[in-house]
Amino acid sequence: MQYPIPASLPKGDVDPGKPPILHIDIPDDASAWAAEHHQALRTLVAEHGAVLIRGLHLRDADQAGAVLHRLAPALMTDKEAFAPRQIYTPGVYSSSTWPPNQPMCMHHELSYTHRPPGLMLFACLTAPATGGATAIADAPTVLEALPTELVQRFEREGWLLTRTYNDEIGAPYAEAFGTDDRTAIEDYCRTNAIAFAWQADGSLRTRQRRPAVTAHPVTGRRCWFNQIAFLNAWTIEPEIREYLIDVYGADGLPFNTRFGGGDPIGQDIIQLLNDTYTAHTTREPWQAGDLMLVDNVRTAHSREAFEGPREVLVAMAEPLRLPEYPPSAEVSAG
Repeated sequence: MQYPIPASLPKGDVDPGKPPILHIDIPDDASAWAAEHHQALRTLVAEHGAVLIRGLHLRDADQAGAVLHRLAPALMTDKEAFAPRQIYTPGVYSSSTWPPNQPMCMHHELSYTHRPPGLMLFACLTAPATGGATAIADAPTVLEALPTELVQRFEREGWLLTRTYNDEIGAPYAEAFGTDDRTAIEDYCRTNAIAFAWQADGSLRTRQRRPAVTAHPVTGRRCWFNQIAFLNAWTIEPEIREYLIDVYGADGLPFNTRFGGGDPIGQDIIQLLNDTYTAHTTREPWQAGDLMLVDNVRTAHSREAFEGPREVLVAMAEPLRLPEYPPSAEVSAG
């Protein structure tokens, strides 16, 4: 089955269970091709929510970075990251550090920030031996599949993210905020409606409330847009969750999510959210040299478990502005 694409681009295919794939063969100057076709590619992303470009022959971080900068000249700086990343060039990062045998379930990148990216860019330099796909799911479809009562509650309350930044698990606060200056971090938190408290052991705890459903900035379609399931404690492997609670306490987990009013989210709800994503997931295994563009509002993405080396570069662009949402409560200092 073929889909219509701009005349300046070769034909692509859409198969059930896979994202749209654009087959090309650009063995030499991939960045020049990207500069010539970036508007047409953006049109494809707007139409389909994502597009995988196969045949750019991306070989190293410098070449891939040049392509990413041509596709989105104003790349964003990663702020409030939940896990460490390596910086290749300004705005171009490694994938988040996460155990290979544990999947990263569906989410919308940085949806807990006030300025999340509208566009995600992924460049695969090394494909894993097995698994490791960056799978995707259509957010309006997921929203329609969820129980109406649950959606209405999240629309009323939003969702709450609680975090504890330390130097052992996840991104330390100096890396997440780009500075170890406590005054600068506090100013950032106040500006971005994040309640915070420094703990006696030097760690930082925060709470931030964000909308769970948002309108697409172009189409206006309602999208399930959040990281409620991904950052919830019930999504963590049971043995790891029990260990973290034993060591840090239930209130000291590196991240957890709640209803916007502060009530805990049950395991049954998290399972429902993840099952709904699974029912609407499409995937295509990475091949070395692939590039994928993803509309971060319309399309959730995941990272599946894998074996073998995997190197996928990430960039973010087109920052959005979410509605103001004050945190539901202050954070206590320990």
